[in-house]
Amino acid sequence: MAERMVVVGGDAAGMAAASQARRERGPRELEIVAFERGHFTSYSACGIPYWVSGDVAERDALIARTPQEHRERAIDLRMRTEVVELDVPGRRVRSRDLSDGSESWTGYDKLVLATGARPVRPALPGIDAPGVHGVQTLDDGQALLETLAGTEGGRAVVVGAGYIGVEMAEALLKRGYEVTVVHRGEQPMSTLDPDMGRLVHEAMDGMGITTVGGAAVTGIRTGADGRARAVLTEDAEYPADVVVLGIGVEPETTLAAAAGLPLGAHGGLLTDLALRVRGHANIWAGGDCVEVLDLVSGAQRHIALGTHANKHGQIIGANAGGGYATFPGVVGTAVSKVCELEIARTGLRERDARRAGLRYVTATIESTNSAGYYPGAAPMTVKMLAEHRTGRLLGVQIVGREGAAKRVDIAAVALTAGMTVERMTTLDLGYAPPFSPVWDPVLVAARKAVTAVRAAGV
Repeated sequence: MAERMVVVGGDAAGMAAASQARRERGPRELEIVAFERGHFTSYSACGIPYWVSGDVAERDALIARTPQEHRERAIDLRMRTEVVELDVPGRRVRSRDLSDGSESWTGYDKLVLATGARPVRPALPGIDAPGVHGVQTLDDGQALLETLAGTEGGRAVVVGAGYIGVEMAEALLKRGYEVTVVHRGEQPMSTLDPDMGRLVHEAMDGMGITTVGGAAVTGIRTGADGRARAVLTEDAEYPADVVVLGIGVEPETTLAAAAGLPLGAHGGLLTDLALRVRGHANIWAGGDCVEVLDLVSGAQRHIALGTHANKHGQIIGANAGGGYATFPGVVGTAVSKVCELEIARTGLRERDARRAGLRYVTATIESTNSAGYYPGAAPMTVKMLAEHRTGRLLGVQIVGREGAAKRVDIAAVALTAGMTVERMTTLDLGYAPPFSPVWDPVLVAARKAVTAVRAAGV
């Protein structure tokens, strides 16, 4: 008899796992049943801000593979069906059809948990009022667009200034809204150190986006019709025709917790290198619902990114299908943009290094994205952290214009390889005046970091 693999979650990690397992084993050897509670599968949630802005014209452009395409590959994909209970000892899951409320049990030999992450939605007055939107799913994006259609060119308040917050601020600005971003941090983009976040703040202000830091939201004021009309903080009120929540996400592990599966300090599932849930040989987990190893600090982290989710799915599918693969960890690389400003980071921030008990030095340089004399050369700031005495690279942050963000990949490879900043200075990077100064900005930062390491060691 064929074994059965049950997948809970039909987006990046879940369907990548199902697809890879199907490549490993045919339908006669492995039956695959996947449950997805939403209307869509295998789509790019990262693309939602660009759909909202109009840069991506059609919703379906964000869908990599439709349910029917998965079914044609002998994957029994059950849409609008939510798994509501895991019976780990009995090796079965209880699901509910959201169209009629009927429930049933499905047994499994292998279980894949790819339940993703849920948006942080604090319990504040008015937080669930019409006109207040999260942007986690395509359904969320569609609901937001419907609200925007009725409030064209009005006032928008974005709560939170992380990746989603700044990307949604850009999207709303492009749609003609007066945009205010309200956040609790000292500077926007708390994934950067404050000195680099200040550059983002200044650039956003220059674009016409009002950025209010150090402001804790206390509620949403609604009008007589019950719709959101303003965002409230302890000492101010920000009028709004639409409110977008970009506060962040947390692992969606409600089912896993109820079933007694092991969770980490950040609430994500804990797995081994093969992405098996610890202590459970026939259960795997991947994507935004798991914690991963930070290769720089050695700590567990929760990082919700589609790049990781797709890799996790490939590895889970290989292992569940009878092959072998591992996921060693991450260095925390991420890029974003707000209008023409590119933002990138990898490795540790200063507070991460302190938390890990690491002594470090920093180096910050100003450069350009191309040779200074080349037409269109634009500024770029690079900040680098290196370990005291050893000079091991610990992290890099970049803020600049076109061509800035993807330079962080140089640092991501160096971090993964455990390189020192001195070793980085000899990297053979591509050069021509349209693409870089003769000393690439990342290498200039590495040179300055070498000097800082030597000075600190005296």
